[in-house]
Amino acid sequence: MILGIIEHSEGQVSKLSLEMLHFGRGLAASTGKPLNAVIIGADAGSLVGQIADHGVDTVYTIEDARLTDYAPDAWAQAVAGMVGSHSPEAVIACGSEIGNEIMARIGARLDLPMAANALEVETGENYSMTRVRWGGSLLEEATLTASTKLLTVAQHAFEPAETGSGMPKVEAVSADINDADLVVRVVNRIVPEQDGISLTDAPIVVSGGRGVGSADGFASIVELAGMVGGAVGCSRAVTNNGWRPHSDQVGQTGARVAPNLYIACGISGASQHISGCAGSKAILVINNDKEAPILAKADYAVIGDLHEVVPAVIAEIKKRKG
Repeated sequence: MILGIIEHSEGQVSKLSLEMLHFGRGLAASTGKPLNAVIIGADAGSLVGQIADHGVDTVYTIEDARLTDYAPDAWAQAVAGMVGSHSPEAVIACGSEIGNEIMARIGARLDLPMAANALEVETGENYSMTRVRWGGSLLEEATLTASTKLLTVAQHAFEPAETGSGMPKVEAVSADINDADLVVRVVNRIVPEQDGISLTDAPIVVSGGRGVGSADGFASIVELAGMVGGAVGCSRAVTNNGWRPHSDQVGQTGARVAPNLYIACGISGASQHISGCAGSKAILVINNDKEAPILAKADYAVIGDLHEVVPAVIAEIKKRKG
C-alpha cells in the first residue's frame, strides 16, 4: 500500500494533506497498490469524514488521550510502528514544516532515506523523481532506493480534488508511544491578530517589499487588498524593518501561499520569497526596475512607481464600482 500521513490542527485536516492525497492517488495507480491514510490524535476518528471522497481505501486511526496536539516524536513513532507491521511500499506526507519533520524522524528511527518536496515520481524497484530544492529555484532529478520509500510532496503542486469514492474503511491501530516521545509537543497556540481573511486562505494577496519604503507606505497596499477581498503580504525585508508583522511575511521563512492572484509591489524577488508565492495561479508584478528577478516569474507586469500605480488602480476600482 501507499500510506499517507494526514496533518491536522484543532480539528481541521490541512489543505496540504488533501493535495498530498491527490499526489498519492497517482502513486497508487502507478504501483497498482491501494492508497491508505493514517490519522494520529486523541480524536483521530472524528477527522475521517474530512478526507472522504479523496480516493483513500482505508484510514488507520491511532488514538491516544495524550495526543491532544502535535507531538513530532510520538507521530513518528506511531508511523514507524505501522511501517513495521504493515510494510507499505511508500509513506508520503505533505511537504510542510510538520510533514518534513515527521518524515525525517521516521527515517532516523528506521534507518531509511527520505526525499523531501517531490513533484513527479516514476515508480519501480527504485523511485526516480523530480523534487524542489533551494526554495524552488532548483529542480533536482534524484533516485530513492529503499525497502520502504519515504517522501513528502511539494506544497501547492497539486490541487485537492474529490473523487466521489465515498467514506473509506476505518481501522483502529495501537501505537507504542512512551513518555519520552511526548517531551516535545504543542502545549499552547497564540493566534496573531488579523483583520479579514487569512493570508494562506486569501484568493488574492497584495504583497509589498522594500520598495514600499516605510510602514506608512503600506496604506495603499492595505487599501487595495481590502477592495479586492484579499490579504496583505510582505517580504522578509519588510518584517526585518518592522514595517509589518512576521505573520504577513511570504517566503521560505514565512507563509507559503497559493492565491488565484499574487500582486507583488516593490519586491525584487529573492529565491526565498519566490518559494513562498510560487503556487500562485497568476503573479502580477508592479516594480520600477525592469531587471528585477521577480519579473521572470510574472504573468503580468507593470514597470513603474508603485506609489503611482497602486493609487491609480485603486481609483479605477472605485470608479468602476461607482
